[in-house]
Amino acid sequence: MAEHVPHTVYYMEIIDLRDFFYQIKINCGNDSCMIAFNPELKELQFLDNKELTKHLISNIYQLRKILNNKRPDTFYLGFKLKFIFKNNSDAISFNDLSQIIVLDRRNGHYEVTSIKKEEKNIFQIFTDGCYLGNIKKGAYVALFKNLNGKLNLLYGKTEANSRSLIELMAVIEGLKHAQDIECLRIISDSRYVIKGLTEWVFNWKLNDWHTAQGEKVKNIVYWQEFDKLTENKYIEFEWVKGHSSQYENSICDYYAKMAAKGSV
Repeated sequence: MAEHVPHTVYYMEIIDLRDFFYQIKINCGNDSCMIAFNPELKELQFLDNKELTKHLISNIYQLRKILNNKRPDTFYLGFKLKFIFKNNSDAISFNDLSQIIVLDRRNGHYEVTSIKKEEKNIFQIFTDGCYLGNIKKGAYVALFKNLNGKLNLLYGKTEANSRSLIELMAVIEGLKHAQDIECLRIISDSRYVIKGLTEWVFNWKLNDWHTAQGEKVKNIVYWQEFDKLTENKYIEFEWVKGHSSQYENSICDYYAKMAAKGSV
């Protein structure tokens, strides 16, 4: 089943450089407009007064995020990028750590929203990963909590030497062992993992797995597997502060370190 495109797709192309401002053409359907951006000063100018221009201004928070996060050395003539805008209130709320981010991919859709954090009778996967630089060993943990509150632990060692990647591996392994669960909540202390799947992946896919820098996505094989494992699922992502004495997260942290040391 083909995935539903949840938002309008915009096309950006850098076509000129004038007085240190890159001239950027933006297309949407049959409409187009021009903006100018200085990546060193982070200064943005709107060069038209068209309906598309007004729409960009109404989504300036997200437009600035794309431009501001793009490294100055990756601006060049001919650079092209496809992107989408989310609902503005959702886009802003995604930075609120007290919110739960929801990814709903049931029925071929790909929709992301946010909800208030609350206790809920839903299958849960707590994940964590660690890399111990002093012994150059890493491990991941996924702790499953079913609807009856029963806990089951999964852990494994890895040769990866990046904690961010190991955190991603923990969620992947957790999802592999919960393939029959349609609705679940993932609790992680990794913003990298949560933002990757709920904010970045869709734009990466639009751009053939390239980032806004024009570079291939790092750890692309893992992100593609992660993306595949979430098909047809409803997933809530809850961020929990690491080392905050949250019970299940503390268990994950402990076993990740023990597994990396070879003590379990």
